Amino acid sequence: MEALKNLFGGSLRQFGMLFVLVALAIFFHLMTGGLVITPTNLMNLLNGNSYILVLAIGMVMVIVVGHIDLSVGSVAAFVGIVVAIAMRDWGIPWWAGILLGLALGAVCGAIQGVFVAYVGIPGFIVTLAGYMFFRGANQFVGKSLTVPVPKDFQYLGNGYLPEWGPDTGMNNSTLLLGLVAIAVLIFMQLQQRQALIKIKADVPPFWVTMVRIALVVIVGGWLTWMFGTGRPGSSFPVPGLILVLLVILYSFVTGRMVTGRHIYAVGGNRLAAELSGVNTKKVYFLVMLNMSVLAAFAGMMFVGRSTASGPFDGVGWELDAIAAVFIGGAAVSGGVGTVIGSMIGGLVMAVLNNGLQLMSAGSDVTQMIKGVVLLVAVALDVWQKRQGQASITGMFTRSKEIAAATPTETVLIEDQVSNPSESR
Repeated sequence: MEALKNLFGGSLRQFGMLFVLVALAIFFHLMTGGLVITPTNLMNLLNGNSYILVLAIGMVMVIVVGHIDLSVGSVAAFVGIVVAIAMRDWGIPWWAGILLGLALGAVCGAIQGVFVAYVGIPGFIVTLAGYMFFRGANQFVGKSLTVPVPKDFQYLGNGYLPEWGPDTGMNNSTLLLGLVAIAVLIFMQLQQRQALIKIKADVPPFWVTMVRIALVVIVGGWLTWMFGTGRPGSSFPVPGLILVLLVILYSFVTGRMVTGRHIYAVGGNRLAAELSGVNTKKVYFLVMLNMSVLAAFAGMMFVGRSTASGPFDGVGWELDAIAAVFIGGAAVSGGVGTVIGSMIGGLVMAVLNNGLQLMSAGSDVTQMIKGVVLLVAVALDVWQKRQGQASITGMFTRSKEIAAATPTETVLIEDQVSNPSESR
């Protein structure tokens, strides 16, 4: 057990949902006669759920600061129909359509952000109003019709990395992407070890580093093979590449930048954050603005995949995004949550959906099982806090905050850990 703790860098509970994800994939693979863990199904899984995972990236920051955004599905639908009409009727190119959609999402987020940050209305109420307004705006602008989008725009939600170069038995773009990813992860492991040695901190045994590198090579190589050897004309999906880039970007923002530290500080204890000089209104505004921009992008990805924008786009998306964040370890009271954890939570929901569909389970059974999974995940988090323990991802989040925080912020964070009941 001690060896496993060294290998995974802390308590195994931090990786509980990751183990659940792997176990679910194996279970459904066996129950469906080998239909789940295949190149084609993995591509469909990533293509069909990437827009929800993009929403989860923004939603985790909204939940960390103590709010909920119920408008994301409606904003996505509204942006999707406006962009589709603009490309059809105005003749603007696909890239201009994307810029238009992002700008429109920013306007929607800015309006809601003003009411949350500067008027002081709770995010739940503001975004509930946004949910109704933008849903109506989608139907008003589109006249409840379906509007197709150009083929170039469809690439955003249903494209694959191109083929080039010699015949290697794999898609060369996917092969190159996999090799680069493996090399970067190995470099990060070695750099982390050297950094610990440099500051004379506790360094894990060398065998731990080597095993981690071996796992990176095995898992990365297997994923590269799976995505690079699918049906002819397919490879690693473009939506998957977009998702990976966004995860890297937002993991850096939340874990390494001042803005990210302020988000966690405000979510953990707003009054204490204000006393330490954090502009809480600005944090609320930026978080709501960012959420709508990502919702706009997710909406355009979905329109590209479905080849058209319609009046029923975005229905229920906010619930899936919120569920992904909480299953991934975010705290109901705010202050705790990670981008990676939300991705794992979203993939758990995606594998559940996919596996149950392949087993021909009805939508009623699927919804009931998803509800039970969400309830159990949140109940486990609450139970652990009542036992005086950190949540599954909470300990990881706190350690990153403390490592990157200023002395004043460190005192605040440690006070939240020792007195969680007083942090809100």
